[in-house]
Amino acid sequence: MPRQNKKPSGCGCASIPFSVILLILGGGYFLFTQREHLNLSRFIPEDFTKNITSEISRFIPEDLQAKIPFLNGSDSADAEEVSQNLPEATPTPEPTPQQPRLPAAPISNPSPPVPTAEIKPPATPQSPWEQKAIRGIYFSRYQITNNATEEMIRARVRYYRDRGINTLIHGVWGNACTMYKSQVMQTKFGYESCPNEFQDKWLDWLIDEAHKHDMEVHAYFEKGIKIDENSPAFDLAVQRGWIVPGVDRTHPGVDHYVLNVGIPEVAEFFTNILVEFVTKYPTIDAVQWDDYLGYHAELPGQVDRTQKLTNFVKNAISATKAANPSVSFDICHHNPYWSKRYFAADWENWGVDRVFIQVYAEENFAEELPYVEAYDGISITERQFNRLEELVRNPKVDNILLFPLSGEPEKMADEVKRLTANIK
Repeated sequence: MPRQNKKPSGCGCASIPFSVILLILGGGYFLFTQREHLNLSRFIPEDFTKNITSEISRFIPEDLQAKIPFLNGSDSADAEEVSQNLPEATPTPEPTPQQPRLPAAPISNPSPPVPTAEIKPPATPQSPWEQKAIRGIYFSRYQITNNATEEMIRARVRYYRDRGINTLIHGVWGNACTMYKSQVMQTKFGYESCPNEFQDKWLDWLIDEAHKHDMEVHAYFEKGIKIDENSPAFDLAVQRGWIVPGVDRTHPGVDHYVLNVGIPEVAEFFTNILVEFVTKYPTIDAVQWDDYLGYHAELPGQVDRTQKLTNFVKNAISATKAANPSVSFDICHHNPYWSKRYFAADWENWGVDRVFIQVYAEENFAEELPYVEAYDGISITERQFNRLEELVRNPKVDNILLFPLSGEPEKMADEVKRLTANIK
């Protein structure tokens, strides 16, 4: 009986060489993992793409499928990781900037970073002269005001700044009249200022330029409550009975007369002048009166005017501060004993802000120095230049004022710069 040919069963894959299967699988694996780069999907029908995984898995044992990501259900992230392990087909990634490493633990109370712009070079050490808080110089009321242009005034300020001066003490009043236009003067006497050729804004320019250079301007009420026969107010003062009887000859060569601030009208006049001034010039740093705020003991009658003078000054200070709280009310006077004993000026009870002691004589310099150290500083003339280094080196002397007895402040400032340059 002839042998019947048996019809093959199954797919017949057993007859396919194993090397061919591996080639198919390897090529399929490569094409699948690189599908995003090669964009093969445009050549493969969508339904075939969906079934290719199930069709291939039929020929792969289950234990081998578990090692092939795209056959065991691995997500696209795993496939991405596999594709990155193939250097020939993976494009070179862009370099990632290096991130700073954070500290393992937070820093407690970290200091804020300092901007580069705020870092300043070390300051140059100041000389003993530059360490004085006030290095001031006096100007008579006519030394700048008389026909000076704005540029002249501003240049004058810079001149003294360059000579180590940081405070200008300039006359704004003297001989019972103002060096600026005053409504108080106009109302009381019928004229608005002392005879002068000043430009109306001279003091505004002076203050403005000084403040630009960190300097101060102190308004000097020169001659205080004294007048002489050259004052435009002299005749009216005599007629109104404003003058204390007698002649004040404290300073040889000049006959002075003293206005009586014990008279309410006189006291009110001076107080109104002060209030007007600190209101008209609100940025002025200080007002200063000198030893002409007093009554010399040799005036006839031996009248004690100490208390009336004290009452006047206290009221004047109170009114000045009410009008301009930022202004300093200063005096430059004799030591407290001499002031009270010979000038009825009990300034220790006036409530002033600062007191500078006048020491214009060599013979009593040593006796005056303890007062200088106890109060706010000293005022000297050219006659005390031999004492300048001693004063500059003395840490108890806070402020030094320069009074040009010669009437030449420029020369005095030049000499002070020369003398202080060698004090280290």
